[in-house]
Amino acid sequence: MVLPDATLFPHALMPLLIFEPRYRAMLAWVLEQQRMFCIAMMKPGITEARSEEDFHHVAGLGLVRACVQHEDGTSHLMLQGLARVRFADFVQNTPFRIAALQELVAVPVAAEEGETLSAQVLEICAHYRARGVDVPEELDRRLAQASDPGELSDVVAHAFIRDSQRRQHLLEQSDVAVRLRALIRHLTEEMP
Repeated sequence: MVLPDATLFPHALMPLLIFEPRYRAMLAWVLEQQRMFCIAMMKPGITEARSEEDFHHVAGLGLVRACVQHEDGTSHLMLQGLARVRFADFVQNTPFRIAALQELVAVPVAAEEGETLSAQVLEICAHYRARGVDVPEELDRRLAQASDPGELSDVVAHAFIRDSQRRQHLLEQSDVAVRLRALIRHLTEEMP
């Protein structure tokens, strides 16, 4: 599914309303298969993704955790981010796209560096809270429990980074140390 300004990070939840006929067909197919599909972001200035050049080829793979279908054919669903993927090839374009995927495996960060960078991220999150940014209780709990620096970076990016191009940049970073440093920079630049 190609959407404007949308990024699905691993470990994140994304609510969606499915109403377009092609995405209704895609959802029906997905629910019959393995309940997974990707969210890819349109490139800046594009209003409709007509070709493969109109959207980013690094996307978030998600699992449909819940789906409520309505009498008018629309559906509300909750998509849970599972992995970063790159589109390797498109095997179908109509009525919806199907791509061969390549998972972007995380390059782990050294333990000491991961602890230092994670602590900086959490400190910046505390500054956001102190400046009046509403942090849901569930997010606080997830931040307190996140022991993996890669997971922490995804949860924080999903919750706090507003600029869609910055979000895409973070999604494309498989090196966790590089991702954490970029996240710290973006959080600082966007701080209220």
